[in-house]
Amino acid sequence: MSDEHPITYLMDMDGVLISEERLIPGADAFVAELRDNDIPFTVLTNNSIRTTRDLRARLLATGLDIDESNIWTSALATAQFLAEQRPNGTAYVVGESGLTTALHDIGYVLTESDPDYVVLGETRTYSFEAITTAIRLVERGARFIATNPDATGPSSAGPLPATGAVAALITRATGKEPYYVGKPNPLMMRSALREMGAHSENTLMIGDRMDTDVVAGLEAGLRTILVLTGISSRESVEAFPYRPTRVISSVADLVGHTADPFGDI
Repeated sequence: MSDEHPITYLMDMDGVLISEERLIPGADAFVAELRDNDIPFTVLTNNSIRTTRDLRARLLATGLDIDESNIWTSALATAQFLAEQRPNGTAYVVGESGLTTALHDIGYVLTESDPDYVVLGETRTYSFEAITTAIRLVERGARFIATNPDATGPSSAGPLPATGAVAALITRATGKEPYYVGKPNPLMMRSALREMGAHSENTLMIGDRMDTDVVAGLEAGLRTILVLTGISSRESVEAFPYRPTRVISSVADLVGHTADPFGDI
């Protein structure tokens, strides 16, 4: 790591810092050390439901004090992508405030009348009527975008259908595949890096999933650390044709080593 471009961190939220609204032990000390040492970091989430303000409040409730400017969502990445592709366009949105706010903020008009895009995000209340409208608009030529391909999301009662599952329904009805912006698309990582003004060669990605966090980090040119506090296990790593740079038990193992995370932990 050069002095000109010091190390920066990207990290997943669920499974790395928190788990089902509970702090993962040591995550608070890890984040505090990053802040105390002025090490830039961004927390990533594929979930498009909440705004960054809502996510800051959610993290605060677990004991993590993370500023809105240090949070990057698939909704924000999707909005940035659309702003570059078709500035001041129109979209029909299936999603919640995290997504609609992000699109409003880039100057998009949300409409059911001949929109440029159908944008599918996550919601806890998928409406059959809204999905039907999305299908008809895609059939009429609206371009199909989805915030992320996650088929299910976690809840205390068990898995919930998420964006990828509903996208599959629309695809089956229309024959049109969406363009997914969130992880594992490395576009999500690159957009976060641009927001930070960071460089891939000096950035480390921490995640709990081999099939999203680690592969997206690799494809974006980052070094990667897999933590075992979420989805992937040490044994499951062997099933993939790629490997993280390092596997550790949790971010607690990085406390005291944030400036040199690949030294002796």
